Amino acid sequence: MPTRCLPRDPNLEQLRNLAKTLQRLARAGDAGAVELVREFHPRLADAVVGSPELLGLSRSDVQLALARSYGFPSWPRLREHVMTVNRLTRNPHRQPVGDPAEGTGGLVDELLRLACLNYGADDPSRPARARALLAEHPELATATIHSVAAVGHVTAARALLAGDPSLASLEGGPHAWEPLLYLAYSRIDSADSSHSTLEVARLLLDAGADPNAGYLWESEYPFTALTGAFGEGENGANTPPHQHALALARLLLEAGADPNDSQTLYNRQWSPNDDHLELLVELGLGRGTTTVWQTRLRAAHPTPQELVQEELRKAAEAGRASRVTLLVPVVDDIDGIGTDHPLLEGRTAHQLAVLHGHSEIASLLEAAGASPRPLSPVEELQAACMRADRPAVQRLLANDAALPGQLIEACPGLLAKAAELDRIDAIRLLVEIGFDLNPTERRTPLHEAAFNGNLALVRALIELGADPTVRDPHFDSTPAGWAEHNQRHDVARYLTRAETEKSRS
Repeated sequence: MPTRCLPRDPNLEQLRNLAKTLQRLARAGDAGAVELVREFHPRLADAVVGSPELLGLSRSDVQLALARSYGFPSWPRLREHVMTVNRLTRNPHRQPVGDPAEGTGGLVDELLRLACLNYGADDPSRPARARALLAEHPELATATIHSVAAVGHVTAARALLAGDPSLASLEGGPHAWEPLLYLAYSRIDSADSSHSTLEVARLLLDAGADPNAGYLWESEYPFTALTGAFGEGENGANTPPHQHALALARLLLEAGADPNDSQTLYNRQWSPNDDHLELLVELGLGRGTTTVWQTRLRAAHPTPQELVQEELRKAAEAGRASRVTLLVPVVDDIDGIGTDHPLLEGRTAHQLAVLHGHSEIASLLEAAGASPRPLSPVEELQAACMRADRPAVQRLLANDAALPGQLIEACPGLLAKAAELDRIDAIRLLVEIGFDLNPTERRTPLHEAAFNGNLALVRALIELGADPTVRDPHFDSTPAGWAEHNQRHDVARYLTRAETEKSRS
């Protein structure tokens, strides 16, 4: 039965009003309202406009249908879920900085906002400003348990927790976080010998802090202390790992943090470094039948096996052989498709490896029991291009000259994917068969290479004809802007010069 997704920041009063409106419309015979009731109410599938069932439709009947349309078995379960989401949601990226309230309290809040990753407004200037603020006002380091945790002031933490152990779980500060979260997301990285966020983390955990402390970002994504320790994510160099990332993560995991941490896996997928995965696998990734966040939300959330299947598929697509090797022993179904994320198009890890030209990984998966599946002619062309197999491409085109157009229509972003994988030979082949090197309706290969700081690939793309002045449609930025945003300053300088030369020509 198809369901809809709840809106971000769901509001119970708005849902009650929606149920009231649906009741009125269904009674009046509105086609959309009647169809929703017919589809999702277990006893009204055959109700017709004007029938006694619809004319006398009760509020509880509409609430039941509405709840089921969102994937909940009853209105009370939907109501409970919304209340839980509202209780756990925090939006640290919406917190303004630069105009702190007067007094110590305002300065402490400013310090914490600047010090901590928020996954929406991060850049290296923020922790630098936090360090400057702390240098100007050293008293902030010991002002509250939350600033003590973010700075890692061991003596102050020990004294505060000895006097009141409950402070270890006190929500407060600008994000209404527990101290452990400020500690895990802090990037102050103090070099003071009396400061140690790692030691303060031990003190907090010994005093009863929850190793699974976390919050829902934008009411949807579980960000935990473990997520904060590992850092990284879509924003690249702007969200670095914690100063003591592996040691802090191990401390949290050994204290009981759930290794099946969906946001950690997502954030670390962009980097080839596998240190996070080695630790998670060692301490239980993929094991068990449920996760902490499934229990907290009582709603759909990936199971441990869905998480590792999804991770295996992403690793196969990205060509990360060492990651695939780590994951194979903990994946129960080598052909499983995890949560069936739409970007992976329902394909198995083996299919993704083949389609993206990773023959070594495909062989590795076959040895682990993966079942090869036949490819369509269009998929065969994609696989041949991505592995830079020119003879195979020529044979396919000789048999069907319409294949390139079909591949461009089916996979318009394939050129950028080849750049992401650092496949200049594949890019040359794709351009030869008709792919546009400078599309204006999506990010270009040059944007991708620039963001990744791949100067060699950037140079090769420019030589091939990539236009450094093209702006992407989402951020309206040139490749140089993407490089600058991700702190790839050498690449940004090169592209800025290329822009200037292009404008003069």
